[in-house]
Amino acid sequence: MKFAAGMESDLREAAAAVDRQAASLAVPLAALIGEINRRRPRVVVTCARGSSAHAATFAKHLFELRLGVPVAAAASNIATVYRRRLELKDQLFLAISQSGRSDDLIETAAMARAAGAITAAIVNDSESPLAKASQIALPLGAGAERSVAATKSFVASLAALLQLTALWTDDPAMRSAHARLPDRLAQAGSLDWDQAVAALTRAENLITIGRGPTLAIAREAALKLKETCELHAEPFSAAEFRHGPIALLSTALPILAFNPLDDAAASLTALVDDLRRKGAHVLVAEPGNPQRDRLPVLPPDHPDADAICMVQSFYALLVKLAAQRGTDADRPRHLQKVTRTR
Repeated sequence: MKFAAGMESDLREAAAAVDRQAASLAVPLAALIGEINRRRPRVVVTCARGSSAHAATFAKHLFELRLGVPVAAAASNIATVYRRRLELKDQLFLAISQSGRSDDLIETAAMARAAGAITAAIVNDSESPLAKASQIALPLGAGAERSVAATKSFVASLAALLQLTALWTDDPAMRSAHARLPDRLAQAGSLDWDQAVAALTRAENLITIGRGPTLAIAREAALKLKETCELHAEPFSAAEFRHGPIALLSTALPILAFNPLDDAAASLTALVDDLRRKGAHVLVAEPGNPQRDRLPVLPPDHPDADAICMVQSFYALLVKLAAQRGTDADRPRHLQKVTRTR
């Protein structure tokens, strides 16, 4: 039996899903940009769970860096448990969800809309309750996923956020990078990360590290390692790791780092060099000549799009790692496709 057949299929379909998505998002994105230009939000509030929350981390990086607009994550229980309405008039409320059926996201989106926010939902099911509760639905167009663990829809979420940011900023370089993304995703999924399989097959714990555009990737990687490989992994930013967690360092604790291909690279490289001097086994996804403990990535194109390609390479690693560890990556224990929380 091939346990990860569904995830492998989702992996192969991701590039085509992103290619299709560009056209399907054109009209709703134009409507959203029209609302943004009319009402000029000064804050973006995101609302998401699981992998979608990592996509919201990517949104925070994009909006704060490229637009100078601060981004905060909503605590859904403020609406669902405490019944408190936030002061969100004319601000942008952005929900991100694969299924669009989690009660806490739906109720929080309804609260934000009633408070006068611009409400948009990036969602794979455009007929879902979350899509209907929001002013504007932004369909991912990823199609059905065969694996319980979301991969194709996560890649599609990041691509949608890249497209939204390119339009909001009117950035030709980002638009061009987004247009090249499907082809680059197809290439990224075939890169050889086999040395990481050998290093992680018998691991019991793991640290993932990123910064800037790759912090979202590090967080997603840690979640997927838990879900699909039953491997305890915790994510950190390169800066955050020095503030306490570095005390965990040992030769028995491997580290998987995703080096951003922008100005944040220097700080992550300095941390990796320091950790190696201290005896840590660090695997780094970064460009350069293939060598021990360096995981290949595509030649640099645009740092935000490059981060999306890194997660595609990581997902290809997951398929092989789960097989080696003997776990069913398509049907993680205790999980179901749609998680209902409130």
